[in-house]
Amino acid sequence: MDVLINVFVALHIIGIASLLGGFLTQMKAMGAGTARFVPAMLHGALTMLVTGVALVGLNQADDQTVNNIKIGVKLAVLVVILALVYVKRDEEKVEKGAFAAVGGLTVANIFIATLWT
Repeated sequence: MDVLINVFVALHIIGIASLLGGFLTQMKAMGAGTARFVPAMLHGALTMLVTGVALVGLNQADDQTVNNIKIGVKLAVLVVILALVYVKRDEEKVEKGAFAAVGGLTVANIFIATLWT
């Protein structure tokens, strides 16, 4: 079970890297007002959602303790990210505020995952 959990953790990290990488590649365009949500951001957020839910299930099946409040907060942040990216994914230009919100929430989600013990 540990190997399976570690595979899903790796996939979860790949998802966050895709979401954050997509944001970082558009930062220069954000300054110019031409930023857009690239497909990698949507796919990364969806990967995080699927692997995160799987990780919670696998950890509970393995009788490990799961901090449900932390998971709930991370899920709520991810749902907001997904909503913003999904709704605005086809627009040629995304407002700076919405784009910055996705980046900030992504970084917040990383810090929640690593610092909340």
